[in-house]
Amino acid sequence: MTLTDWLVDIALILIVFRQLREGRLGPRSYLLPLGIVGFFASQYLDGLPTEGNDLVLIGATVGVGATLGIAGGVFTRIRSLNGDLMIKAGAVSAVLWVLGMGARLAFQLWVDHGGADDVARFSVEHRITSQQAWVTALLLMAVAEVVTRLATIFVRSRMVARTTLPATPAVPLAGRVR
Repeated sequence: MTLTDWLVDIALILIVFRQLREGRLGPRSYLLPLGIVGFFASQYLDGLPTEGNDLVLIGATVGVGATLGIAGGVFTRIRSLNGDLMIKAGAVSAVLWVLGMGARLAFQLWVDHGGADDVARFSVEHRITSQQAWVTALLLMAVAEVVTRLATIFVRSRMVARTTLPATPAVPLAGRVR
């Protein structure tokens, strides 16, 4: 792992800690995590391996990432305060986020420090054809977790905003222009 790998992984893990304190839900809430995974994807995503069972591996990890992301978004508190939407990651949301992002980091550390032979053996037994399949699977797992968490938060924030907006006063018929 390079210094960049460490920084990106740690930044992804720390994002949720920023949300443990309630703050305003705004563009930065969406753009920061998307920017980090976008940078990570631009550095490491090199095509989509499709040989053997590569797509099964990728699909499984994307499914895990999406599940963690949706659950994390569901367990994030969103409320309206003086016309602003406020967001706060709860304990469950934080644990799910750290579990997903931390699992990737732990896997990378394990492979770099003695687990490579086990991964190679597993890959041969299950027809995973390359190291790039693992890189792609773990990267897309992170992307899926980030995107589905943010999508869940976005949908929930729209629901909160809709239920807290003041009703528009009706315009009497006499006041309408014909």
